[in-house]
Amino acid sequence: MLDDLAAGPLFRTRPLADLPQPDYFNTAVVGGCRYAPDELLALLKALELAAGRHAAPRHSPRPLDLDLLVFGPRVSRRPELTLPHPRLRQRRFALAPLAAIAPHLEVPPDGATVAELLSRVGQQGEVEPVGWRRPP
Repeated sequence: MLDDLAAGPLFRTRPLADLPQPDYFNTAVVGGCRYAPDELLALLKALELAAGRHAAPRHSPRPLDLDLLVFGPRVSRRPELTLPHPRLRQRRFALAPLAAIAPHLEVPPDGATVAELLSRVGQQGEVEPVGWRRPP
């Protein structure tokens, strides 16, 4: 089960690769979870398959891409699951929606907040908010 979910705004992002493909839409979700990290990752991968994702070269167009970015203070360096996400600190398209709903969330192993990480990454990558306002 997932509890107390908060979803961030949508951001339009240009693809990282030079392959012809449409822009992506990115968001983030934060909440409590009764699943272990491996179980949650398996659920995310099952959702990708249900949406029509199939094996393809890296950075190819895909209908859905779900990543497990952070799981509390947990750190994992296994091939099947790396926590926090290995490229989170360099990805404005992941940090921006996460910062909109959880700017003070601490990212292991150093405890830097999402807002701090977003300020460090600067304007790398074109990320444009899509019609969302922070709730009052």
